[in-house]
Amino acid sequence: MPAGRSADDGAPHGPAPQRASDGRTLPPDRVPFHGRHQAGILTPQQLFSGFAAFDVLVQDRAGLTRLLKELTERCRVLTAGVKPKDERTAAEPQTPDSLTVTVGLGASLFDDRFGLAGHKPRHLKAMPAFPNDRLEPARCHGDLSLQVCAEHPDAIVHVLRDLARYTHGMIRPRWRMDAFMNPSRPSGSPRNFLGFKDGIVNPDTASRAEMDRLIWVTPPCGEPDWAEGGSYQVLRLIRFHSESWDHEPVDRQEKIFGRHKASGAPLGGVKEDDAPDYHADPEGRVIPLDAHIRLANPRTRHTDKSRFLRRSYNYDQGYDRRGRLDLGLVFCGYQQNVQRQFATVQHRLRHEPLARFITPEGGGYFFALPGVRDEKDWFGSRLMRDTH
Repeated sequence: MPAGRSADDGAPHGPAPQRASDGRTLPPDRVPFHGRHQAGILTPQQLFSGFAAFDVLVQDRAGLTRLLKELTERCRVLTAGVKPKDERTAAEPQTPDSLTVTVGLGASLFDDRFGLAGHKPRHLKAMPAFPNDRLEPARCHGDLSLQVCAEHPDAIVHVLRDLARYTHGMIRPRWRMDAFMNPSRPSGSPRNFLGFKDGIVNPDTASRAEMDRLIWVTPPCGEPDWAEGGSYQVLRLIRFHSESWDHEPVDRQEKIFGRHKASGAPLGGVKEDDAPDYHADPEGRVIPLDAHIRLANPRTRHTDKSRFLRRSYNYDQGYDRRGRLDLGLVFCGYQQNVQRQFATVQHRLRHEPLARFITPEGGGYFFALPGVRDEKDWFGSRLMRDTH
């Protein structure tokens, strides 16, 4: 890989990606930290993730700069494979574990505390409540977001402990959710806890043109100069009502999603990557007009610009106080324009049949910062310099 290019540059490079026995694309053992874009966005999904949001406690620009530089240095060290102090053993070798840490900023950071109000990304705001949402304030928003991904769950904990130690007194946890990918069973896309394959259709991450059109902020977007190379991150903590779902016959479940439960293929298709032919089914006799896949991606020239990159994970929080299973999805999406993409799709999905069985309870909108270019660069450097 050429020096200075990250795995998230959006262009083909290096040897062909390796695949697990179930067909999953494996992330590289060590994911480059430096580059135009942050790692953890186009990086092939690791098995485990931790999502957390924080309130920033520092009081001035100097404090915020110090925080961003400290985060940069610790992420640079940890993703290089150096073990945090809490798990370091003299005889053990370094294990990079495909670790990525992706940092985002929330709308609330762009207030009067740091003089950033006039430099907020154009579409960044507090995530609104959409129809069927029951958002819990304590599990929403934040000044700062962290997405930590790795091939083993303990790596997530070690990274969060390390960052807590080095940023003590500068940030305060607001909410957190650990999550994971279920096995493909038997191959192809992984399944969510509703039993269906998830994330089958995504933009082509190997296409630089596609990524510049749908994922990365580019000069034509009209965003502040410092934001070029960043991406809008949408996080949604979506609870599944599994007990109710499990009482639905499989054929009804399939009509709600628009896919066969076993294969993941669209109804009437054979393979999960078969494209549904909506033109040949204008009345929805095969795939209902209100099926999830048909509303989310109608596959028209007009709606093509609302596609975005999904990078979601499952969660299991045990039982709630009423003895119900607390299972769900940490929905994670990256896009160039959160209004044109996620919000537009969300409005198409309002009142879909699937809404009876899921409840979004938290999350937020964040702006994933541009990448750290080299050893001298740091998260948000252009933002802080441009607003000086």
